[in-house]
Amino acid sequence: MAWTLRVRRSRGALCGFILILLGIWGGLIPFIGPYFRFAYSPDGAWTYTQGRLWLDILPGVAAVIGGSVVLASTLRPVAMLGGWLAAASGIWFAAGPAVAALWTTGGPAQGTPAGDTVARAVEQVGFFTGLGAVVALVAGIALGRLGVVSARDLRPPTTRVPALASGPAKPARQATADVAGPAPAAGPAAGPGAAPVPSGAPVPSGARRVATLVRRAGAGDATPSGQPPGSDQDS
Repeated sequence: MAWTLRVRRSRGALCGFILILLGIWGGLIPFIGPYFRFAYSPDGAWTYTQGRLWLDILPGVAAVIGGSVVLASTLRPVAMLGGWLAAASGIWFAAGPAVAALWTTGGPAQGTPAGDTVARAVEQVGFFTGLGAVVALVAGIALGRLGVVSARDLRPPTTRVPALASGPAKPARQATADVAGPAPAAGPAAGPGAAPVPSGAPVPSGARRVATLVRRAGAGDATPSGQPPGSDQDS
């Protein structure tokens, strides 16, 4: 059933939109955070480092791409692939700083959070662990919604036949008359001894001749009143 591979965009619209916003936040916050004292070292705005590339920019781009696919795709496998990409970016946001210690020397790859104890905790959650958990959660919700095959998805698609252009609809009697054609003309009146002909019924030509002869014979046999038939007026 190939139509079960299709999925409505509404299934992943909200989750895809949230994933796009979270990816933009994760990729830009290291560069714009210093404007409102929410930053890791180096705490200068728009300062690029190798650690920010691997731990902020790349997972942010992956989240945006995954969210866009979830939002726009109508193919179930493609939309689920976008959901898995977004989930992987969330896992990397959360686990990346710890894994980066394997190849980083001379300090954390993500830098050091600025501010007091509360500010450092909030920055850790907002930059990495909390952000990654939310991204993975939203991606998991999207995957769950995309993986469900509802009863509507099991119905085969219906093909709509376009209506033919036509004039105003005719009444039923008029349409029947148009199909049957005009009614035949009524035949001549029948003679005294002839059977009545129904109105509108066709009259054969032989019957017309017989009726005419009957009328003429009746007119010729008429006699004056009080005189017996066959008698001569002169006698």
